Amino acid sequence: METDRIDTRFTLPAVDDAPLTEVGIILMGLDAPRLLAGLGLATLADDPTQVTLAVDQLRHDHAAVFSLDALMASGAARWVVARSALEDAGLDRYPEGSLRRSWERAVRMATATLPGVGQASLGYLVACWFRRDDVDTCAALCRPSDAGPTEDTTRGAGNVVPDVTAG
Repeated sequence: METDRIDTRFTLPAVDDAPLTEVGIILMGLDAPRLLAGLGLATLADDPTQVTLAVDQLRHDHAAVFSLDALMASGAARWVVARSALEDAGLDRYPEGSLRRSWERAVRMATATLPGVGQASLGYLVACWFRRDDVDTCAALCRPSDAGPTEDTTRGAGNVVPDVTAG
């Protein structure tokens, strides 16, 4: 019966969708280690596209400025602080409806909860939120027990500046 088929056609985003929405759809497909590494690097380079490219280069040993482990530990420390704030704000546990609309709602809430966070940080934090079960597990494994986040009060609540250069 033709009406029972699932529509699997690729659809383009609406022309008025925010660029971060499309980046978010891509970020939600990354694994937890890459999300945490991207979040760690986002503090230094707050452009989501550049952060994703840099993490991929690190993953394939094409860049030696930061170790992937240090970036993941940095991202894990930042995630722990931001996750609590997002949870306390009541961010939805599960997306409803289309991923793009769920992403946009989550970005609006995260922006209100974590003011002053840059676009790359915001994108990675929201992607981590949607993938939090995997990210929580990965963060627990890669976060050094003695390394705590340092609050950066000059850039907004919940923004954590990692110590990546020390690693």
